[in-house]
Amino acid sequence: MVDVWLPYGKTDVCVRVPARNLLGTIEPKDRPGAPDQKAEVERALKEPIASKRLSEIAKPESKVAIVVDDATRSTPSERMLIPVLAELNAAGVKDENVTVIFGCGTHRAVKPEEATQLLGAEVSNRIKAINHNATAQDLVYIGTTKTHGNKVHVNRIFAEADVKVLLGDVQYHYYAGFGGGRKSVLPAISGVETIRHNHALLLNANSTAGNLENNPVHIDMTEAARLAKVDFILNVVENKKGEIVKAFAGELEAAFLEATKLVDEMYRVTVDRRADIIVVSAGGYPWDLTLYQALKGMDASLDAVKRGGVIILVAECFEGHGNQVFYDWMSRLGEIKNMERELKRNFIIGGQRAYYLLKALLNHQIILVSSMPDFYATSIFKLKTARAVNDALNDAFKITGSASRVWAMPQGSNTLPVYKAPEENKA
Repeated sequence: MVDVWLPYGKTDVCVRVPARNLLGTIEPKDRPGAPDQKAEVERALKEPIASKRLSEIAKPESKVAIVVDDATRSTPSERMLIPVLAELNAAGVKDENVTVIFGCGTHRAVKPEEATQLLGAEVSNRIKAINHNATAQDLVYIGTTKTHGNKVHVNRIFAEADVKVLLGDVQYHYYAGFGGGRKSVLPAISGVETIRHNHALLLNANSTAGNLENNPVHIDMTEAARLAKVDFILNVVENKKGEIVKAFAGELEAAFLEATKLVDEMYRVTVDRRADIIVVSAGGYPWDLTLYQALKGMDASLDAVKRGGVIILVAECFEGHGNQVFYDWMSRLGEIKNMERELKRNFIIGGQRAYYLLKALLNHQIILVSSMPDFYATSIFKLKTARAVNDALNDAFKITGSASRVWAMPQGSNTLPVYKAPEENKA
């Protein structure tokens, strides 16, 4: 037997896999954080990619808008903002002419105590911060995307600023390809109809994690960000400890694309065979706080398991399912055709999670190991359940056979396994 430890909530659980069955573990190539986090951000700002320095772009009289991530992301905004403000101050920009906008998209507003936590006490005391409201009446129309005909409405304060800056982190996103860069405009500070139009493009086969090529969601987001006339971005790539490994600053697309290369180096893992069974942890807290969040780990594992195989998802789900739209769509729509129709006609955030789950269930059986009541897991979300991970593994062997091969994936939310046949690897 081989013991593999998997994060579960704020602790770990052990799955015991017979040595003859275990293919191995799929884990990211983690890198150490920069020794001096602030100095790494300052380095990036001094060496911008395909752009002038921010201190050269801004003028003393400039009104500056800076978009940062909301409370649903772990982006180190405080570590990024202080060096950015120093750049602006060096150009003569006064603090009172800078506004930080929380890019909430269609998420709830950031609470005052969360704002202080996200920005830090120093920035909170110096700079005005506001929440973006996707349903506000005074959004500004800035144009229509050419490729997909999306009418882009954005936050007025951002649209009317003299200097527009985006801050964010870059990691895999399950239909935009990657988070970061252009995503800080759409969806972060866009109107709800603009967001719906964009997100409905996830039905396209190219709208997958780690893919930007011919990805309509990404293409539409990029066109929207161009229309917004973004002046400068600062993006970071973090390790699983939340430390900044490297910062990337400069032009909207060039800096973002450089960051995606590092994400691929760290988190994309090639596998030369698909397993009959994959045991995947969402990565523990906070990634498995809800089923809605934890299913990102399940999505990431799909290319490493055979069609008809079993996925064992290890996720505490301490706060339950996590999204009412997700719950409603799973209980009301039932079939994937109904969901596709609804996504095209009336896209609502949360519906896409139901669609991706049902899509996975077409080709795989999924066993959930969690603290969720069985009723919800089985009746609403159509999952099999087990109280313990080793019970789930025994159940999986009964489905796929005692000779089944097994992958274990401890950091599902932060890993992207990509299958390549052995002959492809040799080429």
